[in-house]
Parts: sequence; C-alpha cells; structure tokens
Amino acid sequence: MKFSTFHLFHQNAGQSAREVYDYQIEVIELLEELGFDGVWVAEHHFRDYGVVPNIFTMLAHLAARTERLRLGTGIVVLPLHNPIHVAEEAAMVDLLSGGRLDLGVGRGYQSVEFENFGLDLGEARDRFNECLDMMVGLWTQDGYEYKGRYYGTGRPLTLTPRPLQKPHPPLHVAAISPETVEIYAARGLPILADPAAPFRKIAKAAETWHAVAAANDVDTSGAELVASRIVYVAPTIEQAREDQARFEAAFDRSRIFNVQSAPIDPRTGEAAKGFEYYQNRYLKGGSVDNEFRWEQLEVIGDPERVIGQIKMIQEMGYSHLMCDFGSTRPMPVEEMKKVLKFFAAEVMPAFR
Repeated sequence: MKFSTFHLFHQNAGQSAREVYDYQIEVIELLEELGFDGVWVAEHHFRDYGVVPNIFTMLAHLAARTERLRLGTGIVVLPLHNPIHVAEEAAMVDLLSGGRLDLGVGRGYQSVEFENFGLDLGEARDRFNECLDMMVGLWTQDGYEYKGRYYGTGRPLTLTPRPLQKPHPPLHVAAISPETVEIYAARGLPILADPAAPFRKIAKAAETWHAVAAANDVDTSGAELVASRIVYVAPTIEQAREDQARFEAAFDRSRIFNVQSAPIDPRTGEAAKGFEYYQNRYLKGGSVDNEFRWEQLEVIGDPERVIGQIKMIQEMGYSHLMCDFGSTRPMPVEEMKKVLKFFAAEVMPAFR
C-alpha cells in the first residue's frame, strides 16, 4: 500500500491566501522526511474552498522544494481548460520534477466554476473525454491531429516539450458512479475513488473496475487504484472519537456542501445532465452524523483500528491510499505535524 496526502488549500476564516500556501508547503516538506509516497493538490476557482486555481504552478514550486515525493494533480478539471495547455504544462512539470508527476483528472462538478467560465456543466463529460483523448495523443504521437466537437489541433501538431515519463505520466480518473467507473475501466485507466463515498460504494467501484477491465482484456498488473479517505489516528479510540466530534463541531459543512458546489443546471434548477448520481449529496448539505463517519466513511481510530481499515481498503482492490488529514480543519501547523508523525510511525510500517 502506498500512502500519499491530499491538499485542498482551503482558506480558513482569518487566513490570507499566502498564509494558506505557507502552511501547506511547510506540511508537504515534512511529508518527504516522514516517508510518504506523494502529495495531491486540488484545483478550485472563485471560492475560499480551495485557493489553487492552477495546480501545475503549485507543483512546479513543490518540485523545487522536494526530491522524492510524487506530485499529483487531485484533480485537474479538464473541461475548464484547453487540453493543449494541460498537455504542455503537465509535460513541463514532469520534466522539472524528474518524472514525478501523477495526473489525476476529472470532469468537475461545481456549478459556480462552470458558470463563471461560461461553460455548460451538462457538457462536462463530453468535454472531458475529448480533452483526455487529445492529451494522450499529443503526448504519444508526432504530427497529431484532432477535430472534436469542442477541441481540435487546427493543424498537425507535435507537442514540445514531451513528458519525461513514457508514454506519459500515470493517469487517474476521478470516478465513483457505476457508469463512469465502467467507461474508464474499459480503457484501463485507474480510478481515484471519491472521499465522500462510503466504504461499500468504493468497494463496489473497485469490484466493477476490475471486472470490466478483465472483460475488455485490459492488463491490470500495473494498475494502481487510489482510494481517497479522510484519515485521523490518535493514541486511543476514545481520543479519536473526541477529536472527531471536536472537528465536526468547529466546522460549518455548508461552506462546502451547498448550491454553489452542487452540480446544478442554472436554467432548470435540477441536476445537470450526467450528474444525477451526485445531486443530493450537495443539496442536502453533506450532513452525516459522527457514527456514520466513524463506521462507514472515515479511516479513524487508534493505530490498530486504522491499520485494520486500511487492510480492508487494500482487500477491496486499492493499492494506494490518498489521506486527507484535515483539509478543511483549522488545525495549527504544529498539531498537524504531530498527527502526521504519529501516522508515519504507528501505521505506515505495517504496510512496508
């Protein structure tokens, strides 16, 4: 099992954007010392929910401050970008980092982002598929031509520069709905499972992925399915429960789960085309009780319990755990470092 961390770059009340950057960079530099395998940075726009509008800029900065960590995009919202730009920027970061880029991609979901870029959220899946096809073509072919409904090369194009990793940086597609998992399993593209989906749903997603890949004669030997989870480990079960309750009491979940975040078509007020699977999560405010989070959603507890949960995820078919140690928690940096050090010392050795 590989271990990486997720960084939303959420701007808490009273923080400046620069303070958010400084905090996260200090944490990421510690991760390399502790033996984590990688980091993933999120892309968001127009809200304090996340203040990294261009992941590649941040990863280029992190490439210069680290030596070993894999640097992941978690995720690039492809429909918000021109695929030629994404292919170029990814290639550049892969080169600058010495081949350490992992490319997580997705179609996005936040209506506020699509509206402000003048895009129809209902077109997100079709745009995503065109972007993905075009990027892979640009990385792997000289004189590549593409003419889609939304994107095209205009003329035969040879990308400069090309990525260091061949044929291109590892791709991971954000997916949890059965339809999406099946589409990308048939192509052999590993999934990155949704952190807000309960254990039973990510288990089903992995099962579906492996079954569909096998049915399409996909070689899965090198596939690395990534499970994203909120993670917290404390010396005792009692402290973990107390800390979880404290975190939730201090956090207004409606700042994240709201109409702005919901995949809603502004013309109808209903779920945008292709997003019916997700709508209730955001319109209901993402409200779940502590017991549901404890039993069905989060990797949390003392070291023994957390190790057991991670083994369960491993048995589902995942070989990489993306740990969110509190991307929306206003936790002092020294407290966050203690949590990371404890996890690295008490949990990770069980999988090494």
